[in-house]
Amino acid sequence: MPDRVQTSRGDVTESTHLVHAAVVHSSGRLLYSVGTPTRTTLLRSAAKPAQTVAILEACNDTFAFTAADLALMSASHSSEPRHMQRAAAMLNAIGSSESDMRCGGHPPLSMAVNRDWIKRDFTPGPICNNCSGKHAGMLGGAKALGAGFADYHLQQHPMQIVVKRVVEDISGVDAGNMEWAVDGCNLPAPAMPLIGMATMYARFADATGNARSGQEQRMKRVFEAMCAHPEMVGGEKRFCTELMSTYGNLLIGKLGADGCYGVGIRESECTRSLGLPTGGIGIAVKIEDGNIDILYAAVMEILTQLKIGSEETRKSLQNWHTPLIRNTVGIITGVTSHMFSVRKM
Repeated sequence: MPDRVQTSRGDVTESTHLVHAAVVHSSGRLLYSVGTPTRTTLLRSAAKPAQTVAILEACNDTFAFTAADLALMSASHSSEPRHMQRAAAMLNAIGSSESDMRCGGHPPLSMAVNRDWIKRDFTPGPICNNCSGKHAGMLGGAKALGAGFADYHLQQHPMQIVVKRVVEDISGVDAGNMEWAVDGCNLPAPAMPLIGMATMYARFADATGNARSGQEQRMKRVFEAMCAHPEMVGGEKRFCTELMSTYGNLLIGKLGADGCYGVGIRESECTRSLGLPTGGIGIAVKIEDGNIDILYAAVMEILTQLKIGSEETRKSLQNWHTPLIRNTVGIITGVTSHMFSVRKM
């Protein structure tokens, strides 16, 4: 049977979700796999940490972005007031406005925020977009490059040319093995084998203790910003925020739409226990049918099988790991089961 996560009610298997994952050392060496670790996958918002590095390179210190700003650039946020206020402050500092943004508004990822908007008959604009931090940052990059705000979202714009090069550099995937498509927020999104995505996250983790080049220094800033401000990366009751808050500065984690997730784990006792004397590791996960709840459960199962973090740490995230299925009166009617093992390569 293929590697999968199953949900069941009683003795009946209700749904089966195929899992693919790659666990990679910062050298690019594949350490463990689940399913097909070479599966070409659109990173979607899991590419944001690398896109933030590209923004920093393009800006070249033109703007004094704070750690919270960098976390918001790397975020798929919940459109909470703090997120929109931070995006607005970034636009003001850059000298741009919401009308310059080429992302649209949408219902928030937070149910609580959505209820509030409905009560107020609020119509969301671009600054409410869960990717508004990234768009604000790219407007800053476009200005610093002298390329103007118009068309900053198109692949031929100088800002996106920097993004493309930086993503190739960090992932180690050359242009011939990478594809690009338009993301939900109207920006280019890369597609690459899961091994390349995992390598990218491993190199982010490795940069925290081994940053020599300018690019590695920027990667270190982004990693540390996400660890310092996990509330900006997601929001209340969001997996990315709770994962990083619980693990402290050990790792970063970032969701990509349609069932994609990246984790970067810095060198530690956890990585050394896997027989790695030096270097960070990266994990890239893809759920074949795009189910996000199953994605979070699979990420936690992989972290558990690799024994990343203490048992107490992992146990505090149990609701994400093995979510129970409840009916409308709160009775438990089903369970989530992990039907895969990480295979050592």
